[in-house]
Amino acid sequence: MAGYFALADPTRRKILALISNRERSVNSLVEQFDMSQPAISQHLKILRSSGIVSVRRDGRRRLYTVEFQRLKGVHDWISQFEEYWETKMDALNEYLQTR
Repeated sequence: MAGYFALADPTRRKILALISNRERSVNSLVEQFDMSQPAISQHLKILRSSGIVSVRRDGRRRLYTVEFQRLKGVHDWISQFEEYWETKMDALNEYLQTR
């Protein structure tokens, strides 16, 4: 359940998007936000405690990366609603076609 809480915040979702392509340090993440380094570190702490993000040391830096396998459970849970939304969108499309 901690994974869902961690993903509920839009800042944490943006952090995940930023580190999904490559490892990033806290300082490189801070440059992408209008918030302090301690605030970004707190978001990273929540992501780490949920297991969605891992950290490794590289000299004095800490580099963060996404643990994609940990997101599979979230994906599986959310995908159960895909049919619902497809049905709704198909109905909307059909309605708009008749107007």
